Amino acid sequence: MDTPESLPETLSLERLELNLFRGVSPSMGPGRIFGGQVIAQSLLAAYETVEDRVCHSLHCYFIRPGDPRVPIVFDVDRSRDGGTFTTRRVVAIQNGKQIFNLAASFQVQEDGFEHQIPMPEVPGPADLEDDSVKQRKMMEKAPEAMRKMMSRPRPIEMRSVGPSSWSKGPKPAENSVWFRATAPIGADPHMHQVIMAYASDMNMLSTAMRPHRVEWQTPGLQSASLDHAMWFHKPSNFNEWHLYHQDSPSASGGRGFVRGSIYDEKGDLVASVTQEGLIRLRKPDDKA
Repeated sequence: MDTPESLPETLSLERLELNLFRGVSPSMGPGRIFGGQVIAQSLLAAYETVEDRVCHSLHCYFIRPGDPRVPIVFDVDRSRDGGTFTTRRVVAIQNGKQIFNLAASFQVQEDGFEHQIPMPEVPGPADLEDDSVKQRKMMEKAPEAMRKMMSRPRPIEMRSVGPSSWSKGPKPAENSVWFRATAPIGADPHMHQVIMAYASDMNMLSTAMRPHRVEWQTPGLQSASLDHAMWFHKPSNFNEWHLYHQDSPSASGGRGFVRGSIYDEKGDLVASVTQEGLIRLRKPDDKA
């Protein structure tokens, strides 16, 4: 495949009933559904039931691993339509069981007080190498199937500031990466939010792993997103570069907690993210 995946096409939903939608996963993918995909499709399902309001926050839980071979049904509960705020709850279902749920709040756009923390001073994306180029260099001696997966065009272009999460050795529990959607998103501002939500799940748990000499391919490592929250502060064009600055204040009890701030290239803070995930290193003699 020579062209990058078009996320507006990948994430698109089929309406089954007034509040019921169905989505599918890309044919090329890992053994379980990427968490960002089900976040994005759930937000998109909620948007299908909302008019003239913009999502300002979402909160979600990953309940079961998703199977990319099975369509996902999204059941939207129209919790409340208020004068200023609208609330929706979305349950994602496979094989009759919940795999994920999301609560999102939408607001009529209005003016108000403004302040923000400044964007970190880091090199710009033009001065950094694409992460996919670094990955291909590191994977030269990896099995062919893994090399093929890592070399396919990605829907999100990423350029890490400093050592990447998958480079060897312990690193501070913080990370900065420039990222953007590779294929055109279009003019719909809601879709730019949806695809930013998709990308917001990238690199999060790996930031909590950085001090501990582990990464995704470490034998015995178990990792999974448990919950995820996101706040949208300002509209932005996600076909343009954004800086995703992350830090992990804590890891304990088999879980890692990570915070993220997303800035546009002008330095405006456009979104904030938090996530907690499972990070468990099993010994060879551990029982499942």
